[in-house]
Amino acid sequence: MTAGSTGPEHSADREQVWTVVAGALEATAADRTERVTAGQTLVLPPDCLRQIHAPQDFEAYVAMRADGVVSVPGTEGTRALPWAQ
Repeated sequence: MTAGSTGPEHSADREQVWTVVAGALEATAADRTERVTAGQTLVLPPDCLRQIHAPQDFEAYVAMRADGVVSVPGTEGTRALPWAQ
C-alpha cells in the first residue's frame, strides 16, 4: 500500500493475520490505533470494524480463510475479497 493511502472502514467475517514485511501500517479497530512495522504481526478478530492506513509505503502478508467476506458500513450486502477468488 502506498504512503498516504487509507483503505475503507470495513469488517471481515473471519479473523485476519497481518504480517508486515516492509514499511509500516496503522490499523484502527475498536477505537484503538496500533502502528505495526516490518517484522511485526497484527491479529484482527472477526466482525470488528477496522481501517488500515499507510503512513509510509508498506508490504504485508494477510492470512484469512478464503471463504471470508467483508462488509462496508453504509453499503448493502457483503463483498468477496478479490485475492480469494
